Order: sequence, then structure tokens, then C-alpha cells
Amino acid sequence: MEQWDLIIIGGGPAGLTAGIYGARSGLKTLILEEKTLGGATAESPLIENYPGFPAITGQELVSKMAEHCRRFAVTIKEIEGALELDLSSEMKTVKTDQASYSAFSVVIATGCHYRKLGVPGENEFKGRGVSYCAVCDGAFFKEKRVLVVGGGNSAATSALYLSNVASSVKLVHRRDQLRAEETLFRNLQERNVEFLWNTVAKEIKGDVKVRSVVVYNNKTGKTKEIEVDGVFVQVGEVPNSQIAIQAGVKVDEGGYIIVNERQRTNIAGVYAAGDVTNGPVKQVGTAVGQAIVAATEGFGYIKRPYYYKG
Repeated sequence: MEQWDLIIIGGGPAGLTAGIYGARSGLKTLILEEKTLGGATAESPLIENYPGFPAITGQELVSKMAEHCRRFAVTIKEIEGALELDLSSEMKTVKTDQASYSAFSVVIATGCHYRKLGVPGENEFKGRGVSYCAVCDGAFFKEKRVLVVGGGNSAATSALYLSNVASSVKLVHRRDQLRAEETLFRNLQERNVEFLWNTVAKEIKGDVKVRSVVVYNNKTGKTKEIEVDGVFVQVGEVPNSQIAIQAGVKVDEGGYIIVNERQRTNIAGVYAAGDVTNGPVKQVGTAVGQAIVAATEGFGYIKRPYYYKG
């Protein structure tokens, strides 16, 4: 079993940042990522609120973070996801589908996955017109009609990205205003994105691929069917916390890992950072800040410097 000082589970912005700070502190640091680096951030078509980068794609930002991480000799293993955690003793154990690792401290930065609409036709047409990633699949809808469902920053940035590709973009939101930042809303208006306020998607219909979406206006009580070629679902996320829960890490009612101001969980030596935590703001910037604290606390837990308490 390979032994490390610090193991970080997840290779998104939080995981990569924790890797940088762990390694810079002199800890032998390993990052395990079940897919490829970046998580949901790598799929973001445009980030305009990360300090120092007025406009950058998610993939570019992640690449820079990964390069920074490797510069400090962090070991990164992609396509190797954690399957089981044993956090019951001083040496924590992480089992993957390829090996087992032990470490004095663990940072959980597993992020979230896309929430589904849960309507008829969604699963049936996934990959055949239903998508959860505008950057991944937008090119398939060049000069076609698309509909985005959601009201937050992810929905807004996806609609903006698709407005450069599709012939028409409609954005469906269940309320009468977006949760997204005002700048994004103004940009959507400039791009002639059509808003369907107070509206929810009820069914996705088609044959071999998506042909239409049935929507319901919760103010007028009217239902109508809109012809579209693609549906991009952006209605929030679900935390990837199941492996942590099974290991005894406490979560809130939404499944988010409960941490204090030092990113500590209920288990000594185990920390969490990023979207998987119960932090109130889910952004790249907050994930980075939480990861800095988590890695610094991990160093303190292992090395017990003069300033570390508890």
C-alpha cells in the first residue's frame, strides 16, 4: 500500500488548489480524479468572475491550475476514482479500482454532478438531443434550435455559448427573473436569447432524437409544445458525497458535507472543500479559498506546528 502525507479526492479547482498548497508545505501529496481533471469547471464555456482573468474558458483555467500543481511535484492520477474510504484510524485508507493508498490526512473535493429534470423523455433522449454540457455538445447544434432549462449562472453561460452556435436559443425559467449575475443577464439580452418566464419543462418528445418540449406556464396555467432540436438541462447540482457518507462523514439535509470555518469535518484529519461542502456560495473562487484552508489545516494536523490547535 502506497503511503502519502495528504490524499486529495477530486481534481477540480478545489482539489488542484489543495494539491498546490499541500505540496508547497512539504507534504507528499496525491490527487485522485475519477474522470479527467477539472470537474464541472472544465465544461464551463466562459468564466468572467475569477480574479485576474476577465474572461477565460473553464478548460483553460483548469489547465493552468494543473500545470501549477505539477510544478510542485504533486502526483495526479486521472481516471482513478476512490471507491471506498476507511477514516476510522490515524492512517486513513483510500481504495480505488486500481490500488489502495494510505495517508495521515485527506481532503474531500469531489464536487457535484448535474441535477436531472426528472421529466418524461429526459433519459430516453439523453445523447440524442438532451445534454447537460453546452461546451461538450454545442457543436452538434450548429444552426439548430435549442432550449436551455435553468436560471442560474450555469444556465446563463450555457445559453450565451449556444447563441454563438445555434440558430435560436430559448431559456426556460420557473420564476420571473434569473438567479444569474446581472452582467450575464444583460449579455443574454444583447444576444437575443428568448426568455420564457414562469415556465417549466414538462416533457421532452421526439422519435430517434428530440423534436419538441412541452412547457407549462405556472402563472397562466397554459401548456404548449415548442419545436426544438436540443435541450440543455442546467437546473442545479447534487453533491458527490456518497463515499464520504459511507465512511462516517456528516452531511446536511441536502447531502453536502458539513464543515466549519477551518474546513474540518466531524472526523479528525479529514477536510472538505469546494462544491461538495455546505458552503453558501458555489463558485470557483470560493472553492479555491476553501481548498487553501483545507490543505493548510491538513499540514497543521500532520506536522503540528506551533500555531496549530486541535
